[in-house]
Amino acid sequence: MEELLVTLAQGLVEDKEAVKVTVDEPNEEGRIVFHLSVAESDMGRVIGKQGRIAKAIRTIMGAAASKADVKVAVEID
Repeated sequence: MEELLVTLAQGLVEDKEAVKVTVDEPNEEGRIVFHLSVAESDMGRVIGKQGRIAKAIRTIMGAAASKADVKVAVEID
């Protein structure tokens, strides 16, 4: 799952080395939170107009998570 998020983000940004993902332990609901951080100059590329790209990233991650039978959330920092 973490590799999928890194691959998606690196395809969107210019500074691929700045893409970092940290993963929290599952919370009491069993949800795993992925924290995506990118360079400040690439933040707009990852979020997109009105958050459309961020929503698409979350949708893809949710689909992959449902296939693996886990719950995930993606936060963009």
